[in-house]
Amino acid sequence: MNWAEQADIVLRGYSGWNSRRALQVLHQVFPKDAAVQPSLVVVYFGGNDSIHPHQTGLGPHVPLPEYVDNMTKIALHLKSLSDKTRVIFLTAPPVDEDLMNTTLGNVFDMVRTNEACGVYSQACMKLCDEIGVKGVDLWSSIQQTDNWKNCFTDGIHLSPQGSKVVVKEILKVIKEAEWEPSLDCRFMPVEFPEDSPYDMVGNDGKTINICNFDFNKTALWDY
Repeated sequence: MNWAEQADIVLRGYSGWNSRRALQVLHQVFPKDAAVQPSLVVVYFGGNDSIHPHQTGLGPHVPLPEYVDNMTKIALHLKSLSDKTRVIFLTAPPVDEDLMNTTLGNVFDMVRTNEACGVYSQACMKLCDEIGVKGVDLWSSIQQTDNWKNCFTDGIHLSPQGSKVVVKEILKVIKEAEWEPSLDCRFMPVEFPEDSPYDMVGNDGKTINICNFDFNKTALWDY
């Protein structure tokens, strides 16, 4: 994604987390009194929540009703940060059970099924409709691609092909959303757009303001 000179993109990935654990630190990661609030937050929980309960009571499993409640609280908090803070939920993705069991079966004692991922994905999308949050149904989108199992490196983590699906679906939401101001990089203002003697010099000997070039911004939306 290319929002160069237009936005700061912060990645806050927490490997292996579930919605219950995320809720515990939500106010620390997104404090209401922050000087600057985000324009868009993409939230991605559900896959680990959907793992079957472990006999010890340990592990990332979160019962479906609690998962929905946690995601509701996360959405409401994020939406309360500012009038301009937008939220996109990504659902639990599918899982290639055979590959997962082959690559991770000797490491983790877990039961993670594609069926359960689908149940949590549907619940997430239903919640999005109810509370007015944009949602991306990864469980369906990924499985609708050709050779969808190539979207994973080990059955659960995304390969480059899988990541392209995620990017495509997020961009689709941003493009179609009627947000004001728009978060479509083709229409967002550039920071420090003034001409400068330090700009690149063209063949005519004059400087060229690079911020006026779209480079791959237009191609970005042709996924």
